[in-house]
Amino acid sequence: MAGRRRLPAGSRTELPPLKIIRKILLLQVAYYAGATVLILFTTVVYGTPFSLNLVFGWDYLRGDTTVGWILGLVWMLNCFISVIFLLLFVSRSKLVPDFALTIHFLHLVATTFYTHSLPSNLLWWGLQFASAGMMIFVGMWACQHRELRPITFTGLEGSSQAGSSSQQTGGDSQQESSFGRGRGRERSLQNEYEMDRLKANGEHAV
Repeated sequence: MAGRRRLPAGSRTELPPLKIIRKILLLQVAYYAGATVLILFTTVVYGTPFSLNLVFGWDYLRGDTTVGWILGLVWMLNCFISVIFLLLFVSRSKLVPDFALTIHFLHLVATTFYTHSLPSNLLWWGLQFASAGMMIFVGMWACQHRELRPITFTGLEGSSQAGSSSQQTGGDSQQESSFGRGRGRERSLQNEYEMDRLKANGEHAV
């Protein structure tokens, strides 16, 4: 009977499929939530009615209208906000490109199903490539910056401080004991000197 093939250490618990799917869903919901809030705020300020076509449609992203350019800026701002969620949910720089590209691919699928047609606007495609590239670049930089932060060990610092304090107290006690022994030796020498003087005076008197 052939032996069972052993998997490498950490391969079972590193990124299980259910965990990957959960992270993708959370990132996609956060991506659309951020875009919806920004677009809703923009429509209120601009004075235009809000509709889901502004979120899932592609026909409004046009280069010959003010609304199209405003939507483009809003989507680019949303990609920077999505970097925060990548930092929270992914937190590993080598996985950022996969999740960022997955977010934009699912957005393409959602847009195609919502409009029943494949996007044919060049500004929409250019915006997706620019947003994905910016999300990957900023996301990897943020994750690497957090991975390279120095780690402080409070336990080792406390033990080193305790060791230094114990060494200091030990040195003080040794100094005190040596000082005490020195004083005792001086007293014994003084007593011997006085005894010798008494003996010498007694011999002179005889």
